[in-house]
Amino acid sequence: MASRNNDRRARIEQMRRAEQSRERRSRIITIAVSGVVVAGLVGFGVYALNKESEKKEQKVAEAKAPVIGEKSWDAKKLGRKHVAKAVTYPMKPPVGGDHNQVWMNCNGDVYKEAIPDMNAVHSLEHGAVWVTYNDKAPAADVTKLSAKVKETPYTLMSPVKDQAGAIMLSAWGKQLTVDSADDPRVSKFLTKYVQGPQTPEPGAACTNGQSGK
Repeated sequence: MASRNNDRRARIEQMRRAEQSRERRSRIITIAVSGVVVAGLVGFGVYALNKESEKKEQKVAEAKAPVIGEKSWDAKKLGRKHVAKAVTYPMKPPVGGDHNQVWMNCNGDVYKEAIPDMNAVHSLEHGAVWVTYNDKAPAADVTKLSAKVKETPYTLMSPVKDQAGAIMLSAWGKQLTVDSADDPRVSKFLTKYVQGPQTPEPGAACTNGQSGK
């Protein structure tokens, strides 16, 4: 009888040790898996942060780099007075100079007809980019540019029949000519100069000015 009890206790003890061993292995596996998951999450987080940092650095670099083919004028020589008399500008469309005291609305405004240069120049002073086109611009390009302007605050668009290029983008002291709305420099110019560092009056209004058709 005593022998059977001893054997029974021995089996119970053996089963208990086996169960404890399984529990230890389970804990070790759980800890190991958790460690791998945590390490993976940390690694992914670091990777994501690095990629985001790279994107920001790339944007900063792109913002500082000149847009290939752009023309520049000395902003100090352009003039910025509010005048009532007509102004003759040395470039078409103008990229700065004395101008009317009222700006053209430039909150993504697309004008189907020509607008006064003197009011548009005031918009450039506020940090707007003025997109213009002539009869050489394909209708599909005009449609694409209109859509882009409409979704971009501090921009305006209008036809300028006697400009040299089919499509031109103007900011204060800056101008770019392209042949197609799909030219990647269009987006680069907008990114760089909408409320860009060339802006004489950053943050000034682009609404409640003069409207057109």
